[in-house]
Amino acid sequence: MESPRHRIVSLLPSATEIVCALGFADQLVGRSHECDYPPDVKALPALTAPKFDPQGSSAAIDETVKRIVAEALSVYRVDTQQLRALQPDVIVTQSQCEVCAVSMRDVEEAVAEWIGGTPPKIISLAQYNLGDVLNDIGRVAMGLGVGSRGIEYVTTLSRRMSELEARAKSCGGRPRVACIEWIDPLMAAGNWMPELVAMAGGENLFGAAGAHAPWIKFDDLAAADPETILLMPCGYDIARTLQELPRLTGNPLWARLRAVREGKVFVTDGNQFFNRPGPRIVESLEILCEILHPEAFAPAHRGAGWREL
Repeated sequence: MESPRHRIVSLLPSATEIVCALGFADQLVGRSHECDYPPDVKALPALTAPKFDPQGSSAAIDETVKRIVAEALSVYRVDTQQLRALQPDVIVTQSQCEVCAVSMRDVEEAVAEWIGGTPPKIISLAQYNLGDVLNDIGRVAMGLGVGSRGIEYVTTLSRRMSELEARAKSCGGRPRVACIEWIDPLMAAGNWMPELVAMAGGENLFGAAGAHAPWIKFDDLAAADPETILLMPCGYDIARTLQELPRLTGNPLWARLRAVREGKVFVTDGNQFFNRPGPRIVESLEILCEILHPEAFAPAHRGAGWREL
């Protein structure tokens, strides 16, 4: 059966990956400034831009974003004129976090005065836990008119994750893990990450499944003294995280941490994997398994997805 034809705008990197995985890559007509995978989508016009300098330090970004949000303003700009010119019939966005990406409110304001024709369908994703991530893949499929394809794809992803979980559990042991999602100020990972850590055979020390990432103090990290530390700052790749690392290593308590002493600190590409709740959530789980159980999992993602500190 031939797939329905659309003109799709995706304003969320994970949504772009979902749209492409479902077979609609050639029907994407616009993206957000952060959508960069699959690589071909970078040729599409970017319809959003941040209101802060993304190259600033983690502390500077945090301060600016908090000030913007406190003023009840959006963190991002939407190019409304270009959006209308593209004439999409489907726009995919999110309602989970106004800091992470363009929000449902931004999109509603952008199309509030849509003139001529039928306003586009807005599919808004809300990915708080692992179940939401998989369910939203199905929701996008339904919105694009290929519900059965979505069910089949989600079934395949779920099976792959279950197989990884079973292998990890057979390894024995449950290393105590701290997942760091922001460096300055210090933030641990929440949402789907506690579930992924558990599936990989680890004990997550900070953050709760389905809840937003919690702010923590360095004293909290020192008191927990994790066996493994995973650095996955939101929106940062490995190189960018390494630039920010002195803000952690400069703390006098850093060298005393068990994970540091035993060489169990790992830098990951949070932007491409752990911060991005799309189809590559499976690869995120594979990375965790490789790190926590090197005796049982080949380091297939080493170098690109993670590296030892």
